[in-house]
Amino acid sequence: LGVHLDLPARASTGTAPKLKMYSQAIANVSAAAFAAPAAKAGKKVTARSAAKPLRRVATRAVAEPAVEADTARPVYPFSAIIGQEEMKFAAIMNIIDPNIGGIMVMGDRGTGKSTTVRALVDLLPLIDIVKDDAFMSSPTDPNLMAPEVLARFKAGEALETTKVPINMVDLPLGATEDRVCGTIDIEKALTEGTKAFEPGLLAKANRGILYVDEVNLLDDHLVDVLLDSAASGWNTVEREGISICHPARFILIGSGNPEEGELRPQLLDRFGMHAQIKTVKLPEERVKVVEERTAFDSDPKTFRSKYAQEQGDIIAQLTAARELLPQVEVPMDIRLKISQVCAELDVDGLRGDLVTTRASRAAAAYRGGTEVTDEDVYSVVTLCLRHRLRKDPMATIDEGTKVLEVFSRVFGYDEEE
Repeated sequence: LGVHLDLPARASTGTAPKLKMYSQAIANVSAAAFAAPAAKAGKKVTARSAAKPLRRVATRAVAEPAVEADTARPVYPFSAIIGQEEMKFAAIMNIIDPNIGGIMVMGDRGTGKSTTVRALVDLLPLIDIVKDDAFMSSPTDPNLMAPEVLARFKAGEALETTKVPINMVDLPLGATEDRVCGTIDIEKALTEGTKAFEPGLLAKANRGILYVDEVNLLDDHLVDVLLDSAASGWNTVEREGISICHPARFILIGSGNPEEGELRPQLLDRFGMHAQIKTVKLPEERVKVVEERTAFDSDPKTFRSKYAQEQGDIIAQLTAARELLPQVEVPMDIRLKISQVCAELDVDGLRGDLVTTRASRAAAAYRGGTEVTDEDVYSVVTLCLRHRLRKDPMATIDEGTKVLEVFSRVFGYDEEE
């Protein structure tokens, strides 16, 4: 509006009445600015008519979300993605069992890593949350409840619930620590004079997916925040007189180009699976990718409708696998062999054993079985262990090849050959 206000220097430490006075002054000046064009045109301007534009702006802001669904940016269908089978399989395993721990996708630039990750939105199931809760709190699990919801739950209060799709939250490289962890609510501090917590991206990602593009370029202080939350499943904020701890359990998905820098080993170990993407070499496949992408950009709605049946089939298979997962058993001999593979590969810690076992169960559920087989372990062992090996600058084979060699020896496939 081009309005300049000379407020007293003591306004920042003034009382609530003074803040109210300044807010009223700003509102009066804004109304006057709207009324100026009408006055120049020779129209009669009253206080009520001058405030009408402000009311119209407020009404428009409230009505805007109603059309948001129609104007939302369309997402490329997951079933239309050509190639990248390793990455797509890893994503499906994490949707079936979020406890696997996420995916790290490394590959050449321009191979559609971000497109594939964002295509997962259509496949994510609905979850029950407490209505109007910024922390995506579970209505039944106390370990997934925000402090206020947990207090109401312990008091026996009935919690109103609603179903929403699992959130996918993008963490931009330029995000500040305050925006990620949460900070003091400035608006409430100024208008009400009270301390309140404004949730950050970690609260929004609770029980959802946190996606970091170019994760190997992320600032160290944000990496430390992610490490802490990923390890404990909780986000603790201590600042400006506010002390709060809320659940932050999310599937961490990162993507990056290895040519732009390596990822810190501490963060790399937090990813359950590691998928490698390579550029498509066959001319026929490259042409098809270009044609499909051009068709999507020209008419997204028609393109998405063409793949509606395939999308529905994938969602149905994922739903069945999630329901079957609790019934899947892992035989003791396979458990012992998985641990033997990890031991022979000299994998640090036991996270490799846990993730490989969980992913094997998800693979069995995906094919409709109730018992894990050697083939299920084979399909996930490289994804789960290749990034946990110690770096050997003198190595002559790829980490994935080394994992498969040890797997074949332990599971007895070398003898059969």
